[in-house]
Amino acid sequence: MRIDILTCLPRLLDSFFGHSILQRAQQGGFVEVVVHDLRDYSLDKHRRVDDYAFGGGAGMVMSIEPIARCIRALQAERTYDEVIYVTPDGEQFNQRTANRLSLAQNLIILCGHYKGVDERVREIFVTKEISVGDYVLSGGELPAAIISDAIIRLLPGVLNDETSALTDSFQDDLLAPPVYTRPAEFEGHTVPEILLSGHEAKINEWRFEKALERTRQRRPDLLP
Repeated sequence: MRIDILTCLPRLLDSFFGHSILQRAQQGGFVEVVVHDLRDYSLDKHRRVDDYAFGGGAGMVMSIEPIARCIRALQAERTYDEVIYVTPDGEQFNQRTANRLSLAQNLIILCGHYKGVDERVREIFVTKEISVGDYVLSGGELPAAIISDAIIRLLPGVLNDETSALTDSFQDDLLAPPVYTRPAEFEGHTVPEILLSGHEAKINEWRFEKALERTRQRRPDLLP
């Protein structure tokens, strides 16, 4: 898989993709993440990528021309499954969307900034709009990183135990059950005896019951 991230602040993403699972996924050849500086596609002598909004009002708007040049340059090299724009008014991101996107070969993620992008970018180029929550951030870099993380960890071979992602919260519309590790007793608090029994079938049954119980208590909206 290849993920191209378009931003006017590329250095914000350096640390996120340079450590832990996402770094190993790239080093192992499971994914290629390429961050593009939209200022490189500006023809302005000051490398500006924004301008004042027509009609007035507070805040600047990202211009269509640098974004169009970047997307068209990438599309000339390969076919993209989706051109994603991260925006507060997009479709709410969830595990089902992550699962679907993990099957793609090439993705573009466009990070908004300021008051957003010129609406014509969305009309001409964007194929999918995603929100990571009902709140506003300073830019789309963090949402792009969140979406990428959720997708990349699903790719075969990225996690040491490929079944790990299948037992995460939301994969089966349930929250994950409680988990424990050593020591078996801490200040009078003990691990449930069933988990020490070695009886796989009973342990799986316990985990399912606890997942159902936790979902019913914390996210009953998932159960239907």
